[in-house]
Amino acid sequence: MPRAGLTPSAIVELALGVVDEDGLPALTLTAVAKRAGVAVPALYKHIRNLDELVHLLRVRIIEDLTELLTTDCVGRSGPDALRALADTFRAYAVANPHRYALTVQAAPPNTREAEAAVRMLTVFLAVLRGFGLDGPNAIHAARALRAACHGFAAIQAAGGFGLAEDVDVSYDLLVRMVIQGLPLARELPTG
Repeated sequence: MPRAGLTPSAIVELALGVVDEDGLPALTLTAVAKRAGVAVPALYKHIRNLDELVHLLRVRIIEDLTELLTTDCVGRSGPDALRALADTFRAYAVANPHRYALTVQAAPPNTREAEAAVRMLTVFLAVLRGFGLDGPNAIHAARALRAACHGFAAIQAAGGFGLAEDVDVSYDLLVRMVIQGLPLARELPTG
């Protein structure tokens, strides 16, 4: 019989605590069971294995980030929407580096994780429509935007910007460069 209060969702919450406090390498079923106050076999009544738990974590994290992006981009368009998306993306990645690390890898096809990733991509594509981009060109632009935001946030989260100049000014420059470069995406070759 499953332990009262222990559900897949509760296990995900416990696992997020492990990831937040100790990083992804510390995520084991033993660590989660310890936080739950149960033996590892009790977790198997709710999840199959660590791989499934990681999958559930990724779905949760992608959904959380998508909700933040959506909330911050609603009612905005053009450069204002792109700036909101970029700022929210960076803020989440820097504040939650261990969680964010779980969003980088492409989701396996035909999974809840892939469905969540598509919903996040939809936010990016909606913002890029404000620049006249759709279809394959929008996908290329979304990849470039994600790569720019990811690269900056990953370096910042790792403490890689050690010079005295204001990091926010540098990020603002990056976002402005992306905005100014988006017209190039309309000139990409087709086919």
